[in-house]
Amino acid sequence: MDFDALYGLEVTDCTDSQVRGRVCVREELTGVAGGVHGGVYSAISEALSVRGTGTGVGPDGRVPVVVSNLTTQLHPIAAGTIHASAVCRHRGRTTWVWEVEIADDEGLRCAVARVTVAVRDR
Repeated sequence: MDFDALYGLEVTDCTDSQVRGRVCVREELTGVAGGVHGGVYSAISEALSVRGTGTGVGPDGRVPVVVSNLTTQLHPIAAGTIHASAVCRHRGRTTWVWEVEIADDEGLRCAVARVTVAVRDR
């Protein structure tokens, strides 16, 4: 079992330009104040960005490696489902940059992230 499976990430759509996923909120994912722990948002952002980059560079025998993940929490999510969408904003030879938006069931933006992924030879 990989890390993403531990917190329950389900990838619902994956291309080299956009990746979507969701996670059902469980008590194990919450922090002291009762909302989803910020690390969960960061993990989701990183996972979607890596999968999208891997979809694009994998056929060339290259692999994605995250070098930066800046995640900002805007509003807490305490129940329901975390909905995430990652969009590729830069697709270079050695780095890809993704913007990720995370929302609750009502569509309220609860976190945003910018993830930079290095592209390396296998």
